[in-house]
Amino acid sequence: MNSHKRPGEKPVPRVPMLIATALGAGLCPKAPGTAGTAAGVLVWLVVASLVPIEALEWLMLSLICLFTILGIWSTAVVSLSWGDDPSRVVIDEVVGVWVALMAAPAYELENRVWMALAAFVLFRFFDIVKPLGIKRLDRKQGALWVMADDIVAGIYSLVVLLAVGLCPGWII
Repeated sequence: MNSHKRPGEKPVPRVPMLIATALGAGLCPKAPGTAGTAAGVLVWLVVASLVPIEALEWLMLSLICLFTILGIWSTAVVSLSWGDDPSRVVIDEVVGVWVALMAAPAYELENRVWMALAAFVLFRFFDIVKPLGIKRLDRKQGALWVMADDIVAGIYSLVVLLAVGLCPGWII
């Protein structure tokens, strides 16, 4: 159990709490979603610098699938104490920005930092504004939907990044 509980909350098991909060990024008192997104981008930047380009897409796709499953599980567990879709749960932001960053391996290494910044900004935009059906997903109850709205925000960000990358003269 842990000491990250608020008065009146039931204790939360440590492993689901660490996964749901992205190793504590979600415990940031101001803008936990932005902190979770930043954590996801930082993890991606480290992985992208260590893994050969040929393996990066497959590794990230595998991590997206794995952490979507772990995110649904951990969110379901912590929600028993923290309520439905608590702001401290940011694993959905991590996975969502990783989806957006699936556009990045197509770019040169020096452009990946710009791509990471663009993915961060676009993902936060879609996650906060919640256009084009994202708001409908966000209103649904349950751990699956906590993850789903951010995955869709990541997909929208991915589409924009790929479209901009196809425009002549635009270098991200």
